[in-house]
Amino acid sequence: MINDKKVLFSAMQATGNLTLGNYLGALKNWTTLSDEYECFFAVADLHSITVRQDPAEFRKNARKLLTLFIAAGIDPEKNCIYYQSQVSAHAELAWILNCFTYMGELSRMTQFKDKSAKHADNINAGLFTYPALMAADILLYQADVVPVGKDQMQHLELTRDIAERFNAIYGDVFTIPEAYLGKAGAKIMSLQDPTKKMSKSDENANGSIYLMDDPDTIRRKFKRAVTDSEGAVRYSESQPGIMNLIDIYSTCTGKTAEEVEKEFEGQGYGVFKEAVGDAVVAVLEPLQKRFEELSKNKEYIDNCIKNNAEKAAYTATKTLRKVQKKVGFSEKIR
Repeated sequence: MINDKKVLFSAMQATGNLTLGNYLGALKNWTTLSDEYECFFAVADLHSITVRQDPAEFRKNARKLLTLFIAAGIDPEKNCIYYQSQVSAHAELAWILNCFTYMGELSRMTQFKDKSAKHADNINAGLFTYPALMAADILLYQADVVPVGKDQMQHLELTRDIAERFNAIYGDVFTIPEAYLGKAGAKIMSLQDPTKKMSKSDENANGSIYLMDDPDTIRRKFKRAVTDSEGAVRYSESQPGIMNLIDIYSTCTGKTAEEVEKEFEGQGYGVFKEAVGDAVVAVLEPLQKRFEELSKNKEYIDNCIKNNAEKAAYTATKTLRKVQKKVGFSEKIR
């Protein structure tokens, strides 16, 4: 059977705890993409070690993340959900692409500058060459589209440049990926600082809703959410805290911002915050229940990991062998 679907690739790092922002902004949308695309979703554990990790905690987080993918509704039979580190072609292609990537290009990456500032005691070579590995992730699967936020667009542009450079030398080897321009995920901001994205690494735990937070914790965090003194539920840039809460409520309920404004017209922030908390609890409780069920089914998750790693390796190896032949590596004697 010929699969004429376009290929989509995306990944999340295996560090920290996923937030409501990760779910509403990306993961929730991934669940609908497999009807339209052939999807590869990676647990990006190779990328994660540019920052020192506790090995036991790291393994636990990686498995938790892969399990959350499935709990969120991503079917491991229809999609390829795998650990990046278990497909050696990622690292092998990354080295080759390093040799087609210029120092000046890497030094311009804003994420390198940001992470270097945060981890000044560990500015390692992996942090610098990170975009070449990201390019390998995408190009290995001949991805047509990649869902990216503004903070990753620079990396996708570099991936395109590397692929075009390689193709210009060796012919039509790589598909040139485009940014995914489907339904955009909601951009969820911190509850304590609505000028910043909700983050797994936020030092203020009250700024983020984590996917495994219990209902009481979720409601408490929304009660403490930063608002303003205007007292009206309006979707206005002069009220970034309220805008963020409206975005969250809208995404959880399917209502438009205008409908939300009308629903809470004349009501105080306390009533609105309580309603947002309830809406988030209603969305996360089924996911949490499914995650707990899956976590207890070790054999099922182990089989998913094994089967999907094999699926990913099969596709990735086809591209890698083609690249190795193009650059002149000797073939294995079989």
